[in-house]
Amino acid sequence: MKFLSPQIARLAGHRDARQKRATLFRFLALLGTAIAVYSFLFHVLMAHEGQDHSWLTGLYWTLTVMSTLGFGDITFHSDAGRVFSIVVLLSGIALLLIVGPLVVIQTVAGPWLEDQLRHQAPHEVAVGTSGHVIICQFDEVAAALGEALREHEIPYFIIEPDPVKAAALLAEDVPVILGDHDAEGTYEAMRVSTARVVVTNLSDPENSNVALTIRQSHPEVPIFAFADESDSVDVLELSGANEVLPLKVRLGESLATRVTAGTAHAHPVGRFKDLVIVEFPMEHTGLAGRTIQDTNLRKLTGLNIVACWEAGRLLPARPGTVLGEHSVLVLVGTTDQIAELDAMFAIYHPNENPVIVIGGGKVGQATVRALGRRGVSVCMIERNEGLRPALEGLSDRLLVGDATDRRIMMQAGLEQTPCVVLTTNDDAINIFLAVYCRRLAPDVHIVSRITGLRNLEAIHRAGADQVLSETTLAVHAVLDQVRGTETSIMAEGVDIVIEPVPSVLHGKRIEESGIADLTGLNVIALQLRDGGIVSPQASTELRDEHELVMLGSREQRESFRQQFS
Repeated sequence: MKFLSPQIARLAGHRDARQKRATLFRFLALLGTAIAVYSFLFHVLMAHEGQDHSWLTGLYWTLTVMSTLGFGDITFHSDAGRVFSIVVLLSGIALLLIVGPLVVIQTVAGPWLEDQLRHQAPHEVAVGTSGHVIICQFDEVAAALGEALREHEIPYFIIEPDPVKAAALLAEDVPVILGDHDAEGTYEAMRVSTARVVVTNLSDPENSNVALTIRQSHPEVPIFAFADESDSVDVLELSGANEVLPLKVRLGESLATRVTAGTAHAHPVGRFKDLVIVEFPMEHTGLAGRTIQDTNLRKLTGLNIVACWEAGRLLPARPGTVLGEHSVLVLVGTTDQIAELDAMFAIYHPNENPVIVIGGGKVGQATVRALGRRGVSVCMIERNEGLRPALEGLSDRLLVGDATDRRIMMQAGLEQTPCVVLTTNDDAINIFLAVYCRRLAPDVHIVSRITGLRNLEAIHRAGADQVLSETTLAVHAVLDQVRGTETSIMAEGVDIVIEPVPSVLHGKRIEESGIADLTGLNVIALQLRDGGIVSPQASTELRDEHELVMLGSREQRESFRQQFS
């Protein structure tokens, strides 16, 4: 009773309290009626057998049988009495052992647990909190974004309306606030007026609702929204979002920049202040087989070669590194220097056969449109016949069939194509297709999409040369918005790393610092205290006033801090 009384009292405070009370009362009424009827029939049958018992005995017998205790001190001697005992036993099992616990969990224990969880998860952020990021939902993007924000020491909070999920996130050390996405009070409790940005990563209608809710009282708060549909971009902007990112479209466009087809040119993948970071494929440029030093690209254009992609791995650019036909150089320089590089190789025309795009979803369609704007011929493969009307006329050629069918791939021109782009939203299929295409066409360039970052190494092992995901694209876009910079480089596991020059490296040249050898990081620039930047050479001396701007992964950054602490 000490447990039941307060819980029954709490039912009045729940939204569905009336339904829960009705369920509980119906069950209690059914149970009481069954006990009363069975006690009465007990007396009738006992009198028929010539036995005489009190009404309290009848209630006692009914409860012991229904609860399956069955002491056996009171029994029937006739078959009718034994049949009645079986009925009482079975109904007792159903009511007390099956239905009863479910009702108690739903109407008493459940509300009590929910009430405890509501008190466990915080309902607001601390007074005085400012400069924080508000994320509307915990998903893979939010998890990756949270890690990135922690690295940059930027506080963030996630909204979760479900107290059970909120408690689970809290147990995993995720900063979560219990509240509803469409309630203005939730954002007041999260100090939205002092937030850096609100990231709405819900569905398009919910994102629109969030933007409108915030804009009612806070017209100046930056709102960054993700859009599932391109048509939703305008609606979200009208709702109050400052920045809208159509993830699938942007992912398709990013995949297209990795395609090695058409006239040889550099593909911009990132920026740091005035420096542009580009990737330049070696295929059909005449540079394959040479060392980086022999290319003379720095002398001819002024561009700094900072790294080289080889079979999905980013390697330091050393003078003696021999470039292969499928090597991709990472260069850093100004816009004019990149234009000069493109002009140098404008006469080189790689394989002009159609690029194969597998998957006709939103990402695949965006990839084909981006390639079309470059003048690249495309053959699209889609196995869903229902998408044919939407895909007709989008690419130069459309094949409806299974890409795992060798006849379909040969018909698409796998043996002649310069590049295959895998855009399906199933990582297992993309991994399988990467192995399949690499086996049938060992020299083809493979670009793939992934949805789960855990599959990055697997798809590289399968044969993909370059891999991109929505999660990485989203994290980089939000970080640029939060930091007010444009420093992202769109590549899985690779980012811009900025660190002060450790005291042990003061006075040393970059080539003798051991940064690349010990950590794998690639120095792309030096930042001065006044904000200026220097494009370094291997002989550049590191000084106290420098900050190292490097290209690498989170793990390599940690290695740098450990090596030079």
